[in-house]
Amino acid sequence: MALPRVFNKGYLPVSDGHSLYFECWGNPRGFPILFVHGGPGSGSSSPRYKKWFEPNKHMVIFYDQRGAARSRPFASVIANTTPKLVRDINQLLDHLKLDRVLLFGGSWGSTLALTYAIQNPNRVWGIFLRALFLGDKAAVDHYIRGGLRHHFPDRWERFLSFVPLASRKDPTAYYLKKMLSKNRNERKKFCFEWAYYEMSVVALEMPEKLILKYLKELNYKSLSTLEAHYMKHNCFLPKDYILRNAKKLQSVPITLFHGRYDVICPPNQAWELKKQIPHMRLTYDIGGHIIPGPEEDRKFRREINRLVGEIKR
Repeated sequence: MALPRVFNKGYLPVSDGHSLYFECWGNPRGFPILFVHGGPGSGSSSPRYKKWFEPNKHMVIFYDQRGAARSRPFASVIANTTPKLVRDINQLLDHLKLDRVLLFGGSWGSTLALTYAIQNPNRVWGIFLRALFLGDKAAVDHYIRGGLRHHFPDRWERFLSFVPLASRKDPTAYYLKKMLSKNRNERKKFCFEWAYYEMSVVALEMPEKLILKYLKELNYKSLSTLEAHYMKHNCFLPKDYILRNAKKLQSVPITLFHGRYDVICPPNQAWELKKQIPHMRLTYDIGGHIIPGPEEDRKFRREINRLVGEIKR
Protein backbone atom coordinates (compact mmCIF):
# COMPACT_ATOMS: atom_id res chain seq x y z
CA MET A 1 0.00 0.00 0.00
CA ALA A 2 1.46 3.36 -1.07
CA LEU A 3 2.20 5.84 1.68
CA PRO A 4 0.48 9.24 1.48
CA ARG A 5 2.67 11.97 0.17
CA VAL A 6 1.31 15.22 1.70
CA PHE A 7 -0.35 14.15 4.95
CA ASN A 8 -0.51 17.44 6.84
CA LYS A 9 -0.70 21.00 5.56
CA GLY A 10 -2.02 24.39 6.51
CA TYR A 11 -1.16 27.86 7.73
CA LEU A 12 0.63 28.66 10.96
CA PRO A 13 0.12 32.18 12.37
CA VAL A 14 3.38 33.59 13.68
CA SER A 15 4.21 37.10 14.90
CA ASP A 16 3.62 40.50 13.29
CA GLY A 17 0.58 39.41 11.28
CA HIS A 18 2.49 36.82 9.24
CA SER A 19 1.16 33.33 8.51
CA LEU A 20 3.39 30.54 7.18
CA TYR A 21 2.25 27.91 4.72
CA PHE A 22 3.59 24.43 5.50
CA GLU A 23 3.09 20.86 4.38
CA CYS A 24 4.46 17.56 5.65
CA TRP A 25 5.36 15.07 2.93
CA GLY A 26 6.47 11.44 2.89
CA ASN A 27 6.26 8.98 5.75
CA PRO A 28 4.61 10.34 8.93
CA ARG A 29 6.97 8.09 10.92
CA GLY A 30 10.03 8.82 8.80
CA PHE A 31 13.15 10.71 9.78
CA PRO A 32 12.20 14.42 10.14
CA ILE A 33 13.81 16.82 7.66
CA LEU A 34 13.08 20.54 7.46
CA PHE A 35 13.51 21.93 3.95
CA VAL A 36 14.76 25.53 4.19
CA HIS A 37 14.20 27.16 0.81
CA GLY A 38 16.36 29.72 -0.90
CA GLY A 39 15.84 33.23 -2.12
CA PRO A 40 14.93 34.67 0.27
CA GLY A 41 11.39 34.52 -1.04
CA SER A 42 11.40 31.66 -3.55
CA GLY A 43 9.19 29.29 -1.56
CA SER A 44 9.21 25.50 -1.43
CA SER A 45 6.56 24.53 -3.98
CA SER A 46 8.75 23.27 -6.83
CA PRO A 47 8.15 19.52 -7.41
CA ARG A 48 11.88 19.17 -8.15
CA TYR A 49 12.73 19.52 -4.47
CA LYS A 50 10.93 16.31 -3.61
CA LYS A 51 13.29 14.31 -5.86
CA TRP A 52 16.01 14.68 -3.25
CA PHE A 53 14.18 12.72 -0.57
CA GLU A 54 12.88 9.20 0.02
CA PRO A 55 9.12 9.33 0.66
CA ASN A 56 9.15 5.94 2.37
CA LYS A 57 12.00 6.85 4.72
CA HIS A 58 11.71 10.58 5.33
CA MET A 59 9.16 12.99 6.70
CA VAL A 60 9.97 16.27 4.99
CA ILE A 61 8.50 19.56 6.16
CA PHE A 62 8.24 22.04 3.31
CA TYR A 63 7.33 25.56 4.36
CA ASP A 64 7.38 29.05 2.88
CA GLN A 65 9.22 31.66 4.91
CA ARG A 66 7.63 35.00 5.80
CA GLY A 67 6.22 36.72 2.73
CA ALA A 68 7.37 33.93 0.41
CA ALA A 69 5.18 32.16 -2.13
CA ARG A 70 2.06 30.83 -0.39
CA SER A 71 2.70 32.46 2.99
CA ARG A 72 0.75 35.57 3.92
CA PRO A 73 0.88 38.50 3.44
CA PHE A 74 2.50 37.88 0.08
CA ALA A 75 5.93 39.49 -0.50
CA SER A 76 5.65 41.56 2.68
CA VAL A 77 8.89 43.10 3.93
CA ILE A 78 7.27 44.30 7.17
CA ALA A 79 8.87 42.65 10.23
CA ASN A 80 10.75 40.36 7.85
CA THR A 81 14.29 39.79 9.15
CA THR A 82 16.60 36.85 9.78
CA PRO A 83 16.02 36.81 13.57
CA LYS A 84 12.26 36.65 12.89
CA LEU A 85 12.76 33.73 10.48
CA VAL A 86 14.79 31.86 13.11
CA ARG A 87 12.01 32.28 15.65
CA ASP A 88 9.47 31.14 13.07
CA ILE A 89 11.31 27.83 12.64
CA ASN A 90 11.11 27.18 16.37
CA GLN A 91 7.40 27.97 16.32
CA LEU A 92 6.85 25.63 13.36
CA LEU A 93 8.74 22.76 15.02
CA ASP A 94 6.80 23.31 18.23
CA HIS A 95 3.53 23.27 16.27
CA LEU A 96 4.50 19.96 14.67
CA LYS A 97 5.74 18.57 18.01
CA LEU A 98 9.23 17.94 16.67
CA ASP A 99 12.15 18.22 19.09
CA ARG A 100 14.84 17.92 16.41
CA VAL A 101 15.17 17.85 12.64
CA LEU A 102 17.77 17.41 9.94
CA LEU A 103 18.07 20.78 8.17
CA PHE A 104 18.30 20.87 4.37
CA GLY A 105 19.23 24.28 2.95
CA GLY A 106 20.52 25.59 -0.35
CA SER A 107 21.76 29.07 -1.28
CA TRP A 108 19.92 31.49 1.06
CA GLY A 109 18.50 28.37 2.68
CA SER A 110 22.03 27.44 3.71
CA THR A 111 22.44 30.86 5.36
CA LEU A 112 19.25 30.49 7.34
CA ALA A 113 19.88 26.83 8.20
CA LEU A 114 23.35 27.59 9.58
CA THR A 115 22.13 30.66 11.47
CA TYR A 116 19.32 28.63 13.00
CA ALA A 117 21.65 25.77 13.95
CA ILE A 118 24.19 28.13 15.55
CA GLN A 119 21.44 29.54 17.76
CA ASN A 120 19.54 26.28 18.33
CA PRO A 121 22.03 23.37 18.17
CA ASN A 122 19.87 21.29 20.52
CA ARG A 123 17.11 21.16 17.89
CA VAL A 124 19.30 20.03 15.00
CA TRP A 125 20.21 16.41 14.20
CA GLY A 126 22.41 17.41 11.28
CA ILE A 127 22.67 19.76 8.30
CA PHE A 128 22.70 19.10 4.55
CA LEU A 129 23.79 22.12 2.53
CA ARG A 130 24.16 22.95 -1.14
CA ALA A 131 25.42 26.12 -2.85
CA LEU A 132 26.61 27.80 0.34
CA PHE A 133 25.82 31.51 0.77
CA LEU A 134 27.44 32.95 3.89
CA GLY A 135 25.20 36.00 3.92
CA ASP A 136 28.05 38.34 4.83
CA LYS A 137 28.91 41.63 3.15
CA ALA A 138 31.47 40.03 0.84
CA ALA A 139 28.92 37.49 -0.39
CA VAL A 140 26.27 40.15 -0.95
CA ASP A 141 28.72 42.50 -2.68
CA HIS A 142 29.73 39.74 -5.05
CA TYR A 143 26.19 38.76 -5.97
CA ILE A 144 24.36 42.05 -6.23
CA ARG A 145 26.89 44.89 -6.04
CA GLY A 146 28.92 44.12 -9.12
CA GLY A 147 31.17 41.15 -8.38
CA LEU A 148 29.39 39.00 -10.95
CA ARG A 149 30.27 41.37 -13.78
CA HIS A 150 33.65 39.66 -14.14
CA HIS A 151 31.93 36.40 -15.12
CA PHE A 152 28.70 37.59 -16.73
CA PRO A 153 29.28 41.18 -17.92
CA ASP A 154 26.32 41.01 -20.30
CA ARG A 155 23.90 39.89 -17.56
CA TRP A 156 25.20 42.51 -15.16
CA GLU A 157 24.89 45.28 -17.74
CA ARG A 158 21.28 44.31 -18.43
CA PHE A 159 20.50 44.36 -14.69
CA LEU A 160 22.18 47.75 -14.25
CA SER A 161 20.65 49.30 -17.37
CA PHE A 162 17.33 49.85 -15.57
CA VAL A 163 19.00 51.94 -12.85
CA PRO A 164 19.65 55.67 -13.40
CA LEU A 165 23.30 56.72 -13.21
CA ALA A 166 22.70 58.64 -9.99
CA SER A 167 21.48 55.45 -8.25
CA ARG A 168 24.07 52.96 -9.48
CA LYS A 169 26.14 53.03 -6.31
CA ASP A 170 23.28 51.12 -4.73
CA PRO A 171 21.21 49.37 -7.42
CA THR A 172 19.60 47.11 -4.83
CA ALA A 173 17.95 50.04 -3.07
CA TYR A 174 16.66 51.38 -6.38
CA TYR A 175 15.22 48.01 -7.42
CA LEU A 176 13.59 47.54 -4.04
CA LYS A 177 12.02 50.98 -4.18
CA LYS A 178 10.48 50.14 -7.55
CA MET A 179 9.34 46.70 -6.42
CA LEU A 180 7.50 48.34 -3.52
CA SER A 181 6.03 51.06 -5.73
CA LYS A 182 2.29 51.69 -5.90
CA ASN A 183 2.63 51.49 -9.67
CA ARG A 184 1.70 47.93 -10.65
CA ASN A 185 3.63 48.01 -13.94
CA GLU A 186 6.78 49.22 -12.20
CA ARG A 187 6.49 46.48 -9.59
CA LYS A 188 6.06 43.81 -12.23
CA LYS A 189 8.91 45.08 -14.43
CA PHE A 190 11.51 45.33 -11.67
CA CYS A 191 10.52 42.05 -10.03
CA PHE A 192 10.91 40.34 -13.39
CA GLU A 193 14.30 41.92 -14.15
CA TRP A 194 15.71 41.07 -10.72
CA ALA A 195 14.65 37.45 -11.06
CA TYR A 196 15.80 37.33 -14.70
CA TYR A 197 19.26 38.45 -13.58
CA GLU A 198 19.46 35.66 -11.00
CA MET A 199 18.11 32.92 -13.26
CA SER A 200 20.42 33.96 -16.08
CA VAL A 201 23.54 33.17 -14.01
CA VAL A 202 22.53 30.04 -12.04
CA ALA A 203 24.29 27.73 -14.51
CA LEU A 204 27.15 27.98 -16.98
CA GLU A 205 24.72 28.05 -19.90
CA MET A 206 21.26 29.54 -19.49
CA PRO A 207 19.48 30.04 -22.83
CA GLU A 208 16.50 32.39 -22.88
CA LYS A 209 13.99 29.56 -23.09
CA LEU A 210 15.35 27.92 -19.93
CA ILE A 211 15.46 31.22 -18.02
CA LEU A 212 11.80 31.85 -18.78
CA LYS A 213 10.93 28.25 -17.84
CA TYR A 214 12.53 28.70 -14.40
CA LEU A 215 10.79 32.03 -13.92
CA LYS A 216 7.44 30.35 -14.53
CA GLU A 217 8.21 27.76 -11.86
CA LEU A 218 9.33 30.35 -9.32
CA ASN A 219 7.27 32.71 -7.22
CA TYR A 220 9.53 35.39 -8.63
CA LYS A 221 7.56 38.37 -7.33
CA SER A 222 8.13 37.36 -3.74
CA LEU A 223 11.65 36.13 -4.56
CA SER A 224 12.70 39.45 -6.07
CA THR A 225 11.15 41.69 -3.43
CA LEU A 226 12.38 39.74 -0.42
CA GLU A 227 15.79 39.04 -1.88
CA ALA A 228 16.36 42.74 -2.52
CA HIS A 229 15.10 43.54 0.99
CA TYR A 230 17.54 41.08 2.56
CA MET A 231 20.49 41.98 0.32
CA LYS A 232 20.00 45.68 1.06
CA HIS A 233 20.40 44.93 4.77
CA ASN A 234 23.27 42.41 4.44
CA CYS A 235 20.87 39.62 5.42
CA PHE A 236 20.18 41.16 8.83
CA LEU A 237 23.23 39.42 10.25
CA PRO A 238 26.14 40.80 12.31
CA LYS A 239 29.47 41.05 10.52
CA ASP A 240 30.86 37.64 9.47
CA TYR A 241 28.27 36.00 11.71
CA ILE A 242 28.39 32.44 10.36
CA LEU A 243 32.16 32.13 10.10
CA ARG A 244 32.68 33.65 13.55
CA ASN A 245 30.17 31.27 15.14
CA ALA A 246 30.65 28.12 13.06
CA LYS A 247 32.68 26.41 15.79
CA LYS A 248 29.46 26.07 17.78
CA LEU A 249 28.53 23.35 15.26
CA GLN A 250 31.48 21.04 15.98
CA SER A 251 29.18 18.28 17.25
CA VAL A 252 26.66 18.55 14.38
CA PRO A 253 27.08 16.27 11.32
CA ILE A 254 27.25 18.52 8.24
CA THR A 255 27.48 17.86 4.51
CA LEU A 256 27.98 20.50 1.81
CA PHE A 257 27.79 20.18 -1.99
CA HIS A 258 29.07 23.19 -3.92
CA GLY A 259 29.58 23.92 -7.61
CA ARG A 260 33.11 24.85 -8.63
CA TYR A 261 31.65 27.27 -11.19
CA ASP A 262 29.01 28.80 -8.94
CA VAL A 263 29.29 32.52 -9.69
CA ILE A 264 26.45 33.53 -7.35
CA CYS A 265 28.13 31.85 -4.37
CA PRO A 266 31.86 31.59 -5.13
CA PRO A 267 33.38 28.25 -4.06
CA ASN A 268 35.86 29.91 -1.70
CA GLN A 269 32.91 30.51 0.67
CA ALA A 270 32.56 26.74 1.05
CA TRP A 271 36.27 26.38 1.77
CA GLU A 272 36.21 29.15 4.39
CA LEU A 273 33.41 27.31 6.20
CA LYS A 274 35.28 24.01 5.93
CA LYS A 275 38.25 25.61 7.70
CA GLN A 276 36.00 26.56 10.60
CA ILE A 277 34.24 23.16 10.69
CA PRO A 278 36.92 20.58 9.72
CA HIS A 279 34.58 17.59 10.15
CA MET A 280 32.16 18.94 7.51
CA ARG A 281 32.01 16.72 4.40
CA LEU A 282 32.61 19.10 1.46
CA THR A 283 32.11 17.92 -2.11
CA TYR A 284 32.81 20.19 -5.08
CA ASP A 285 30.81 19.39 -8.21
CA ILE A 286 31.48 20.54 -11.76
CA GLY A 287 28.68 23.00 -12.24
CA GLY A 288 27.20 26.33 -11.30
CA HIS A 289 24.76 27.53 -8.67
CA ILE A 290 22.40 24.77 -9.68
CA ILE A 291 23.50 21.46 -11.18
CA PRO A 292 20.32 20.11 -12.73
CA GLY A 293 19.86 16.49 -13.61
CA PRO A 294 19.17 13.00 -12.30
CA GLU A 295 22.79 12.43 -11.24
CA GLU A 296 22.58 15.33 -8.77
CA ASP A 297 19.29 13.94 -7.47
CA ARG A 298 20.88 10.54 -6.85
CA LYS A 299 23.91 12.08 -5.11
CA PHE A 300 21.70 14.09 -2.80
CA ARG A 301 19.50 11.11 -1.91
CA ARG A 302 22.52 8.91 -1.22
CA GLU A 303 24.16 11.49 0.99
CA ILE A 304 20.97 12.29 2.90
CA ASN A 305 20.56 8.57 3.61
CA ARG A 306 24.19 8.32 4.71
CA LEU A 307 23.79 11.37 6.95
CA VAL A 308 20.63 9.98 8.53
CA GLY A 309 22.41 6.66 9.09
CA GLU A 310 25.30 8.45 10.80
CA ILE A 311 22.88 10.33 13.07
CA LYS A 312 21.03 7.14 14.03
CA ARG A 313 24.21 5.28 15.05
